[in-house]
Amino acid sequence: MMSRPNTHTVPNSPRDPHAERVLAHRGHDTVQTPQHVAVIGGGIAGIAAATALAERSVDVTLFEATPQLGGRVSSWPVEPDRNMSRGFHAFFRQYYNLRALLRRTDPQLHRLVPVADYPLRTAAGLTDSFASIPRTPPLNLAAFVLQSPTFPLTGLAKVDLASAFELIDLEFPTSLSRYDGESAADFLNRLRFPDGARHLALEVFARSFFAHPKDFAARELVTMFHTYFTGSAEGLLFDVPEDDFNTSLWDPLAEYLHTLGVDIRRSQPVQRINHEDGCWQVTTAESTSAFDAVVLAADPRTSRNLIADLDGHGAALTELQDRVQRRRNAPPFAILRLWLDDLVRSDRAPFLGTSGYQLLDNISVLERFEASAHTWSQQHGGSVVELHAYAVEAPADPTSDDGQQIRAQLLADMYEVYPETRDLDIVAEEYLLQDDCGLADMAPLHEQPTVTTGLPNLVLAGDWLRCDVPVALMERAATTGFLAANELLAGWHVTGHDLESPPRLGLLRRSAAGRMLRKAFLGHATAVPAESNPSSTVRSQ
Repeated sequence: MMSRPNTHTVPNSPRDPHAERVLAHRGHDTVQTPQHVAVIGGGIAGIAAATALAERSVDVTLFEATPQLGGRVSSWPVEPDRNMSRGFHAFFRQYYNLRALLRRTDPQLHRLVPVADYPLRTAAGLTDSFASIPRTPPLNLAAFVLQSPTFPLTGLAKVDLASAFELIDLEFPTSLSRYDGESAADFLNRLRFPDGARHLALEVFARSFFAHPKDFAARELVTMFHTYFTGSAEGLLFDVPEDDFNTSLWDPLAEYLHTLGVDIRRSQPVQRINHEDGCWQVTTAESTSAFDAVVLAADPRTSRNLIADLDGHGAALTELQDRVQRRRNAPPFAILRLWLDDLVRSDRAPFLGTSGYQLLDNISVLERFEASAHTWSQQHGGSVVELHAYAVEAPADPTSDDGQQIRAQLLADMYEVYPETRDLDIVAEEYLLQDDCGLADMAPLHEQPTVTTGLPNLVLAGDWLRCDVPVALMERAATTGFLAANELLAGWHVTGHDLESPPRLGLLRRSAAGRMLRKAFLGHATAVPAESNPSSTVRSQ
């Protein structure tokens, strides 16, 4: 029986010398007059906002619709010795603000376990690995091209260099408007990477947003590639919680919030918000309460519905409603967790990204890193395997015929990827279909909703919002949660929370040599200073 590895130390601070500190408003240490804020949504964004406000002595009530915190990164027990979650999540080293949140209860991040590699495999059998590739750009780019079986050197001749240069010629957020109306699929088509590299190096990123590349914004794909590969020296390796999400992460943070006086109301979905007589009224099935301010950090559909039901506020509300109602949800995603009667092969990776199969986008062997799964494996002698499919064409009812067909296709893909599983019996299983993720579509950048709303003391938070620093997924949720709190704190003349960001300048813009290369290739000069935003400072290491 294989032991669960936990022998490496998780870095406790950014190693990228170009990582930036984004300074918050300066003022009083705490609020000078009592402020009562409702935070709607107990996912990462809501937890971050509640934490940031409560640490400045704001009276916070946190409303969560489900019995557990964590949102799309939550977990829950299904039997005394088994649990279920919303699917695998990788905690990349670039997630500076999420890690800062987790350090409130785990200063050294001991509850995160490093994963040694991020292998990716196509149905054709080609496999990429990032373990031996240098982390620092541009060395990582050169090493990927030289080492990857998906990127033969002959493929370089077909690459569109102008499009490729865009991946290292960014300035956030101004460069992103050039991708208004362009999908990730269109960008990949003009990039002309070899098919294998396109699938493994880029298309996998698009699908991790629960979206088809044809529906996914090119600017989000370029942002991800910059954040994880071309613009950051943190690399593509990541950490995972040592146990299920709520045991490792959210239950300790809930206890921390209780010590700060936060009133956490689980299983209380908010039905309506409205602004009357200078206060925000928040209505649940149990009560209506008055608050000085609201942080709306619910899932995208719930947030859209609550904003649609608002009235008053004139043109500001009309503009907000227009922006928000243009957004839509991504297609459903499927999770199938299996408890098997024997072990998968010992050389199987803890996590494997896949491309080109019927539905499978990644497969995890949970006993390799999750304590409760490891305990079950030790007691029963079998593996705990999780299959994940993004952007499936299916209803949200897992018991329907279409839902069961998804399950069957995921199993067929698993048998193809890990053939030994054909001979293993399924002892137990949990199957989940959900469709509550926001779609990062191609609408113009200036039309995207942001943390600010134009309405008094109402701010938004969540990974579906535009954010002007290069962050995505869980890190965007955490960052916007802190930004939403900072917006309210600034209005009360209270010091906010400084944030960390991966570099906001691409390789061609952050050194004299890069700017000379850009001038030579693109035919015009770029006088971009090392600090292009006066509200931030470049982190010194």
